[in-house]
Amino acid sequence: MDHILNYIKSLFPESRDIKLHEPFFSGKEKDYLTECIETNYVSSVGQFVNRFEQMLAEYTGAKYAIATVNGTSALHAALKIAGVQQGDEVLTQAVSFVATANAISYLNASPVFLDSNIETLGMSVSALNNYLNIFAQKKDDGFTYNRMTGQKISACVPMHVFGHPVKIDKIKEITTHYNISLIEDAAESLGSFFHGQHTGTFGEMGIFSFNGNKVITTGGGGMIITNNKKLAEKAKHLTTTAKKKHHWEFKHDQIGYNYRMPNINAALGCAQMEILPEILRKKRQLTMHYKNFFQSHDIDFVLEPDFCQSNYWLNTIVFKTVDERNRFLEYSNNNGVTTRPLWTLLPKLPIYKDCKTDDLKHALWIENHMVNIPSGCQHIIQ
Repeated sequence: MDHILNYIKSLFPESRDIKLHEPFFSGKEKDYLTECIETNYVSSVGQFVNRFEQMLAEYTGAKYAIATVNGTSALHAALKIAGVQQGDEVLTQAVSFVATANAISYLNASPVFLDSNIETLGMSVSALNNYLNIFAQKKDDGFTYNRMTGQKISACVPMHVFGHPVKIDKIKEITTHYNISLIEDAAESLGSFFHGQHTGTFGEMGIFSFNGNKVITTGGGGMIITNNKKLAEKAKHLTTTAKKKHHWEFKHDQIGYNYRMPNINAALGCAQMEILPEILRKKRQLTMHYKNFFQSHDIDFVLEPDFCQSNYWLNTIVFKTVDERNRFLEYSNNNGVTTRPLWTLLPKLPIYKDCKTDDLKHALWIENHMVNIPSGCQHIIQ
C-alpha cells in the first residue's frame, strides 16, 4: 500500500493532506465576483446567469440551458416537466449518488434500481431490457405501464458515473421504443462525450451539477439542457417560481420553485467555463500518470469506455477483495491521502429498501471492489 500512497503523494507535492477533488481557480473568478458586488447584481438577476447558460449550451451543443441552484433541483424540475407524477415508476440505477433517487422521490414517484455495466459503471442496457421485457406493457394511450402493478413507467434516468458515459445510444433506443422519457443525470460528466456527442444531449433533457467537488464549480449550482424549446420554456418558468412576466404584478400560474441560480454563482461559472479546456487537459494528464503506474504494478484502473471521451472526474482503482479494499481505505485516509469507496447502493439505504430492484449482480461487485483516489488538478506535476 505504501507504494501506491507514495506515488499519489509524488503527484501532489505541494499538498500535505491530499483531498479527493478540489476546485481549480486560475482564471477571472475574482474579477467576475468583484463585478457582481460592485454592481449589486448578486442574486437571480444579472448578466452572468444568462451568459453562463449560453456558454453551457454552446459547449455541450444543446440549444437551450437553464441554470438552477444545484444539480438535484435541476433533476427534480426536469422530471416534473417530463410529466413524472405521483405513483409512477422511474427507472434508474443502484450505483449513483442519493440525489438521483431523492429527485424522483420529491415527486412521490417510485425509483426502480437496475444493475450496472462493469465497463461504464452506469446503467446496464441488458438490465433495462430485461426489466421491461418482464414488466412493461404498452397501452392504447401510447404509454408503458408495469403489467403487475399498473404503475406508469414514465421516465428513465441513467447516470454517467464519475464522468464515464453510459451506453446512452442503446438506452435511448429502448426508451424511445417504450415511449419512456429519457432524462440524463450528467451531473458528473461535463466535458465527457459519447461518439463525439456531449453527455446530457441524448435524452429529452440532461442535468449537470456545479458543486464544489465537480470538474467546474459555481459553489453550488446546476443546469438543465435540452433541444426542445417548449421544455426549455417550461423549465425556465417552473424554476423561477412560475411567475408570469409583468413589470410590477406578481402572478403565478402554478406551484413553482425558487430554483434560479444567483448571479454571483453564475459569475464563478463563467470564469470556470473559460478555463474548462485547461482543467480537462490537466485531469487527463493526471489519469495518464495513474494509468502508467497502475499498469506497471498489475493493479486494475478504470479507463474511459470504448468510443467515449471521459472527463475523468474521479479516478478509480479496483481491488481483488472487499477486505483488501477496506484495508486500503483505512490506511490511505489515516496517512494524508483522501480516498473513498463508491456510494452505498441506493436500495441498501433504509429510505429506499422497499424499492424494486433486479439482482444487482454487477452493482454489488462494483460497490465492493472500487475506490476513488485523488483526482484534482491544482498541484499535479508536469
